[in-house]
Amino acid sequence: MNDFDFLLGEWDVANRRLRDSLVSDSGWEQFGGKSRCWSLFDGAANIDEIDCQERDFKGLTLRLFDQNTKEWSLNWSNNNFGRLDPPVRGQFGENGVGEFYGDDAYAGTAVRVRFLWSHITDTTARWEQAFSVDGERSWVTNWIMDFARRG
Repeated sequence: MNDFDFLLGEWDVANRRLRDSLVSDSGWEQFGGKSRCWSLFDGAANIDEIDCQERDFKGLTLRLFDQNTKEWSLNWSNNNFGRLDPPVRGQFGENGVGEFYGDDAYAGTAVRVRFLWSHITDTTARWEQAFSVDGERSWVTNWIMDFARRG
């Protein structure tokens, strides 16, 4: 239930995002951000907020642990849309990598969404987002965030 406790606190975030989230060779844009995360429900929920000043946007993730399924739902929103995207659901495996999957749409195209959490230490973490349009036979990784603990 406390799987995301590693993320509590303040972070500097290096972002790399594809210009077109479905086209692997569309080129990467890079930008920084600052994130902070806090716990709720004794570790069964948390919220993080990222502020990407140079891109003039803020985002947040609400994470909720389901006691019955032992899975997390990760729910994203940003200040441009003011709504939660459809959640991705999953858990951390024995290898310490968290895998979370859901369904959404990008530019009118139905996509399968995958979030991966990896490279987790006391001072680092990595989040990756990928989309699949072919039933998970192939994935386009379109956003990578490398977290470095502040202070």
